[in-house]
Amino acid sequence: MGTIKYVMLVDTERCVKCDACVTACRAEWNTPLGYSRNWVREVEGSDANGMPVLSFLSGRCNHCDMPPCVASCPTGASYKREDGMVLIDRELCTGCEFCLDACPYDARYKDPLDGMISKCTFCQPRVDAGRQPACVEVCFNRALTFGDVNDPSSQWVKRSVRAPPRRSWRCPRP
Repeated sequence: MGTIKYVMLVDTERCVKCDACVTACRAEWNTPLGYSRNWVREVEGSDANGMPVLSFLSGRCNHCDMPPCVASCPTGASYKREDGMVLIDRELCTGCEFCLDACPYDARYKDPLDGMISKCTFCQPRVDAGRQPACVEVCFNRALTFGDVNDPSSQWVKRSVRAPPRRSWRCPRP
């Protein structure tokens, strides 16, 4: 096995927008009201027959391979670990917000309590202790899978190469 590279798989067909992931994250990180490190959005579309399709997209920092937030940080507070986690050194962060503007996923926010930038860390302290991120741990429908992309025995690898996806939920015909 090579170096560790953490990734999260989001199965939009399993997500039912229960928001347990959002609640668990907010509790784990004591996130201020009105702010969140992750979210679930409704996405409306249509299938090949023009029938409405409703999907749910669970989102958070994507821990990009080449994170623009890291490149835009003038103090070096935003950085990428060798295992793929994009983190913020709170000792170096000045709250300048350059990284907020650089993030293509709008996955960062300025904490109104301390003025520091905050984001999903894949629950780095939990992962470093051998646990799953809080959002993954509470996802009863297993829409979220976390693991090492380079570990063939990881749940992420097992789930990412599974059978073709099921059909999306569709509104019944009138």
